Amino acid sequence: MLALDDCLLRVMDIPGALDALVVDHLSGTVFAASGAADLEGSAPALRESLRATMDALAQSSPTGAARVEDLIVVTDVGYHLMRPVEMPFAGPLVFYVRLDLAQGDLTRARDSLREITGRMSG
Repeated sequence: MLALDDCLLRVMDIPGALDALVVDHLSGTVFAASGAADLEGSAPALRESLRATMDALAQSSPTGAARVEDLIVVTDVGYHLMRPVEMPFAGPLVFYVRLDLAQGDLTRARDSLREITGRMSG
């Protein structure tokens, strides 16, 4: 089982990773951050983006519920990947990584983030 700091170090080792952040999904509290951007300032917006997406998908789902595995946003300067993770004692967390558009490999980043967060949660 990986500690939060170890997870963040591994996330930053993903090729093309520029910034990484771990946020409490409910409160927007930042648990860990790494990289050059002001991620703590943007944490509430990232949390709100994920919440709005989850709510919209649940409303459009025939069952009224949808489980988001990853949220991916592609901009003209990079990939933004968010992965919600339910932790037994810490509650719902969101892992966020911003990847360089030219150097990042989105498929590899998703696989790596899934493996890293899987090792953290058990």
